[in-house]
Amino acid sequence: MKYPAFFIRKMLPVALALGTAWAARGQIGHEYGAAWAGAIGVLAVICLSGRNDWYARLPAIVALGSISWGISGVISYGAVVAYGQAGDYLNVSYGLMMLVVIGGLYGFLGGGITGLALESSSEKKTDWAALFTQLFVGAYLCWGFFIYELEWLMTPPRSEMWAGCLGASCTLGWYLYRNGYRHALRTAFFSALGAGFGFGFGNFLQRMGRSSGIDFNWWNVMEYSIGFFGGLGMAYGVFSGGHWPKGRGADKVSNNAGWVFLVLLLPMICLIQGVNTKTMIGTGTRLAVDNPASFALNWQWISWILSVISMILVGWIAYRLNFRARPFQQHHGTSLKKIVITLTIVYLAWYILISNIISATWLTARFSSQHLYWVNLVVLYFLLRGKAVAPYGLTEDGLAADVVAGSHDYPNEKPYGPTLLIAWAFVVFSILLLSYIAISCSPAKAAVQLRFFIVTLSIR
Repeated sequence: MKYPAFFIRKMLPVALALGTAWAARGQIGHEYGAAWAGAIGVLAVICLSGRNDWYARLPAIVALGSISWGISGVISYGAVVAYGQAGDYLNVSYGLMMLVVIGGLYGFLGGGITGLALESSSEKKTDWAALFTQLFVGAYLCWGFFIYELEWLMTPPRSEMWAGCLGASCTLGWYLYRNGYRHALRTAFFSALGAGFGFGFGNFLQRMGRSSGIDFNWWNVMEYSIGFFGGLGMAYGVFSGGHWPKGRGADKVSNNAGWVFLVLLLPMICLIQGVNTKTMIGTGTRLAVDNPASFALNWQWISWILSVISMILVGWIAYRLNFRARPFQQHHGTSLKKIVITLTIVYLAWYILISNIISATWLTARFSSQHLYWVNLVVLYFLLRGKAVAPYGLTEDGLAADVVAGSHDYPNEKPYGPTLLIAWAFVVFSILLLSYIAISCSPAKAAVQLRFFIVTLSIR
């Protein structure tokens, strides 16, 4: 497949899915909102893969991918975003570069663990308990060394959990390398590249958009940017790396646990975190309703009713998928793909509904980014329905033959180290250039928080 077709059919759908979900995540926030957004991005990847062995393990893979994209949600980055709104080059470039680091951590953990779940095979099973224990230890040691020992603070006095996520990322990278999970490692690197650039670039877009005077949710643009470019990176890592090994057989316990997490636990936590009395009263006050407390109660009931309906619909789709995928055949996965498409669209629509309710989108005549989510959803649906094609550099027959045979040889895999180095050099150069453009073309935000204070001495 030529590169333009590869981009449109493989990379763009994942970027739209994760970008839209990450923008909707702005109404919920933290690690739980990021986990739901990550689940939608991973669903899009599996949907486009055409792999029945991945379809059969879909709930377990998506649950692991969801958790991995949500881990870095513990990082505090509000102050770092504020640095990018300053009036001097030092603070702006520091803020944008640190957002590249934070976004890179999101992508490395999210893409790496997702890739590991995809690459796990019958011959090489992953010890998930040991891995997550090692991630915790690595996170704790790195956090203690950088924050308590060296006192390298990124965003004082806020949480410095970026150091913990850095330790977890280093631990994951070493685990993937020493155990030979080359595809997962590749996916981690490219996901980090995309999400890192997307976060820094998104802050630049936010600043320039705010200075334009256009009334729009420019913070939401920044959130969309990290999801969109992170999705591009994850899709490129998965679909451009040559032959993946044949996946392990479906495990009923793991799949059931994955469905419980995706259909019940994660949505309920996000509802409790996002659609609460305090949030709804604040929305009612902003809309100037007569009785904000009554508005909050009624709007919460609407949210829960719609969520129950969505939960039942997703549960029915899950039942159909489990029934059709057991036992599964390696070829002729068109019917399974249709079910996965439906699941992806419904799961994203559910998330958009919650975001709409929190922001009371339906009660105002004002156009907002919330309306664009539905446009993205429609476009995503038609892209996912496109003709199934093999990953870049492979033929459909060649891919199928290697998958059936369970081949562990990767003849089409090329070294990606030089490409990554060039890409990261481009990202650093671009962010430094964008920082200069920002202070040259956009005024600093009033009362902005600074990381560095520059003292200018005047000599008479």
